[in-house]
Amino acid sequence: MPRHPVVYRRQPPLKPRQVICILPCCIGDVVMSTAALTAIRRRYPQAHITYAVGQWSRPVLEGHPAIDALLDLADTADPVANPADFWRFVRTMREGQYDLAVSWVRSWRMGAALWAAGIPYRAGLDSAGRGFGYNIRAPILPHEARHEVEIFLDVAAALGADADTVYPNVYIHNEMTSDMMRFLTDRRIVGRFIVVNPSGGQNPGANMPSKQYPPAKLAALINRLTSLLNISHVVVVTGPGDGRLSGELALRVHPAEVTSFVGELTFPQIGALAQLARVYIGNDTGLTHYAAATGATTVMILGPTDPKRYAPYSPGALAVWKPSPVKAEGASAGVPEGWNWNDHGIDPLEAAGQIANYVGNSGFFRIE
Repeated sequence: MPRHPVVYRRQPPLKPRQVICILPCCIGDVVMSTAALTAIRRRYPQAHITYAVGQWSRPVLEGHPAIDALLDLADTADPVANPADFWRFVRTMREGQYDLAVSWVRSWRMGAALWAAGIPYRAGLDSAGRGFGYNIRAPILPHEARHEVEIFLDVAAALGADADTVYPNVYIHNEMTSDMMRFLTDRRIVGRFIVVNPSGGQNPGANMPSKQYPPAKLAALINRLTSLLNISHVVVVTGPGDGRLSGELALRVHPAEVTSFVGELTFPQIGALAQLARVYIGNDTGLTHYAAATGATTVMILGPTDPKRYAPYSPGALAVWKPSPVKAEGASAGVPEGWNWNDHGIDPLEAAGQIANYVGNSGFFRIE
């Protein structure tokens, strides 16, 4: 889909010294922003790039080669939500002496804060007129079903960056992969295995548990898939508060052996695990985007959200979805009235067939 014409109140800088990129929340959004981040780094190779991000999402950016520094915005999804926070953020921006701010935040307050901070070049998204504080504006239409990665890339393109054929990316170091191999051997996880994350839809910026494929359906999918692919082991990974989901799933999976890690693994460890697995399977959640961005063979199960907006933006990933009503404005508008997995979600056996066909035709990295 073509980009909308950019509104320039000031032409982009040629060689900014200090650049601040801003997206506090959430994990999936931050991962998807790495495509635009990479394009901006290529556009300004000499610049010092700082990324302002919340504590919840910070781990996915640590060590990213396009970033020189991380600015921790604490545990808030919106650092300019109230007057006290607004002016605190303005002071922080002034202290950074940034030449260029790149914002992927749709709130009018963020643009106003960057204007108040006196940053000379301010590039950001202009959704329904909320980007008035930016002087380099990438317009978006709230009801237009475009992928979030493409929307973020609009801002990079507005700065003159090459925003074509660039994808979200995170980096898993070879040492982490070697450590994960030893970890799996110690846990007696050998041969063909798959990784499954049954959680998602809950973070500081949103609460949408209906994104979670029901454990009974997910178990039926896994049982069929392990048979089709001759998988002997299923590794379940969740956050620290998702032990119930992990337990419900493990009770229903057979005959493959199940090992669960509830809040035990870091993001880089999960990334290495995903790369070594036959396939990583998750819901429409940040961790699934993260797995896809590592280059792992990745499947996302979508339900009440639109794959045109939220499917993994990777040439090596698969989104499984039964076409059904979705909110035109995206996930921020909530779940369509009356939507449920039984009537509107994809059938487990159909999903398993799609995944088996996809995995059979995918290249992957694993040790057997």
